Parts: sequence; structure tokens; C-alpha cells
Amino acid sequence: MTRRDQLVDAGVTVSVLAASLLVLVLDGIGTPSPDATALDATGVALVAAACLPLLVRRRAPLAAYLGTAVGTAALLVLRYPLDFPFSCAVAIYTLAAVYGGDPRRGRRWAARLAVGAFVPVAAGAYAAAGFRGHGVVSGIGAWALTFAGAWLAGELSRVRRERIDELEERAARAAREIERERRLAVAEERTRIARELHDSAGHAVNVILVQAGAARLTHERDPQRSLRAIATVEEVARSTIVEMERLVRALRDDDGEPVPADPGALEELLDRHRVDGLRIDAELNGPDRALPRSVSWAAYRILQESLTNAARHGCGTARVAVHFRADAVEIAVSNPAPATPAGVRGRRHGIVGMRERATLLGGTLETAAEQGEFRLRARLPYDGVGR
Repeated sequence: MTRRDQLVDAGVTVSVLAASLLVLVLDGIGTPSPDATALDATGVALVAAACLPLLVRRRAPLAAYLGTAVGTAALLVLRYPLDFPFSCAVAIYTLAAVYGGDPRRGRRWAARLAVGAFVPVAAGAYAAAGFRGHGVVSGIGAWALTFAGAWLAGELSRVRRERIDELEERAARAAREIERERRLAVAEERTRIARELHDSAGHAVNVILVQAGAARLTHERDPQRSLRAIATVEEVARSTIVEMERLVRALRDDDGEPVPADPGALEELLDRHRVDGLRIDAELNGPDRALPRSVSWAAYRILQESLTNAARHGCGTARVAVHFRADAVEIAVSNPAPATPAGVRGRRHGIVGMRERATLLGGTLETAAEQGEFRLRARLPYDGVGR
């Protein structure tokens, strides 16, 4: 029970106490009864006894109700004109809200019986106070309607609270599922990059072996050629270290060989998707420098995944722009988005992987779905290093 709940209960108790005392001061609601007992110290004490149990209505709702019922019955027996059972109504509301849907059947029935039993108790209190005939019937009827209304309000509050709890639980499960998918996509993309790292390192080792062998064989008869071979070994080793810095910490899976992102390979990728039925409006500017292999692979994979998403979730058309700037390659892909969010949810897995690939290269990847269009923009710096 929070501090806020305690303050609310205290406020409710004070309000009910004040309302009850006001009714007694005015000699009841409506026409005062000449036989009613005027408010005195005993009446104030009984009103307090009927209201103070509300302070524990959340922690012990049944006990709170019984306390209010006893105090209210005592007021009736002594003919105090408490025409409306404020404290009992609040206690019954709480009892229904807490115990109405309790999985323990005994507790549910105990709450209902306690509320129902107060009707004959109230009738006895009226009789003990000297009321007869129509006065008893009208009084009991009014109180029964009050109790029924309070119980119904409590039930509605409980159902609403349970519905809110259910929606919050669903939202929490959905958030956990999204996080699980994100982690899975990251793991898959890292596995893919790890395989590309293996291919890159294997190629570099083969080059180093060939050049080292050439340097050994030509060392005596052609020293210059031997030095050139050694320089090649040094250059390949250095570039491989750079590639490993960019691709390390990755564990990813892939089907097929990595393809460099030169204009010819990208045009071939676009043509394959055109043959499959995707209408593509493309703009490509070729590189004016040799690209790092990791950047080439990443650019190719991002464009490949983007076109696959456009064909799968779009409306059969896509616009593509690939620009090889002085310091980075920039990729922009856009396509009509579906009317429902299902298409966007379907892309999530691939988008997480593409963004992770760009981040490992020190780049960025942004997506947006608005005004009926899905847009992707990626920037891969040539000299970025994955962190």
C-alpha cells in the first residue's frame, strides 16, 4: 500500500465522517422526525466508530465493512437520524472491488453474505428503535438499493482494473517479444559479418602466402621484385587488420558469397529484382576510389535487404539512390507503405540487422514510415571503425 493510497483513504474517511455528522446535525434528510435523537457526544462517538474502519478498507475490507456495519446499526437502534449509510456504502464498494473477483470462493461468498446479512440486521435495528410498518419497509428498501448500487459500482471498478492490468501485461509481453526479436536480429547479423570476416581474412592469408613465397624465391636473383612482394605482404596485412577492427565482435550467418558494392554488382542486383517484378527507379553514382571491403559488403547487403522488403511489404515499386561521396557511400530507398502496420512490423527483423551492420562501420541507418511511404537512408563512412 503506497503513501498515496493511505492519503486517499484518510481523505475518504474524513469526508464520510463530515457528511454523516452533517446529516445528524440537520436531523436527517428531508422532514425531521420528532422522535429522532439529537446529536450528542454519544452520537459523535458512534459516527466515528462507523467511519474510522474505512482507514483500513484496502488492507482488511471485510473487517472494515463489519466495523462500519456495527457502528451504523448502533446509530439506528439509538434513533439517530442517519438516513444515508455513507460509511457502509464506501465499505461495500471496497469489498466488491477487492473480494468480488477473488479466486478463493469462500472469500467471495463471505463478502456477499456479510453485505446481505445487514438487511435483516437493519430491519431489527429499525424495530428496536420503535419503527413499525411503512417506515421500516421504506427504510430497509432505500438501504438495500444503496448497498446494491455500491456493490455494483465496486464490481465495475474491479472489472475495469482487471482489464487495465491485462492490457498492461499484454503490452509488457509485446515489449519483451520486440526485444527478443531485436536481439535475435543482432545475433544473426553478427554471425553474417563474422563469416565475411572469415572470408576476408582467408583471402588475405592466401595473398600473403603467395607474396611471401615469391619474395623468398626471388630474393637473390631479383631483389627489387622481392622487396615489392614484401611491401605487398605488409599492405595486405595492414588492410586486413583494419577490416578485422571493423568486423570484430560479430557472429552472423549468411547464404552465398559476399559481393562488392561496385556499380556493376549493384546494377545486377537491381536487375534481378526487376526480373522478379519490382519496378525500380534507380540513380547510381559510381565510386571514384577503391572502397574498403567491409563498406562494399555492407552497402550491398543493405540495398539487397531494402529491395527485398520493398518487394515483400510494399506495393511493387521502389526508388533507389546510391551516391559514393568523397568520404562515405549514401543509400536511400523508398517505397509505398501498406495501409496496415503489419508490413512495418515485418521489416523490423531486417532493419535491426541493417542498422547493426551500419553501426559497426561507424555509420548510420534511419527509417521512417509516414504519409503512405516507407523510407530508408544509410550512410557508411569509408574510414569508420566499428566500436
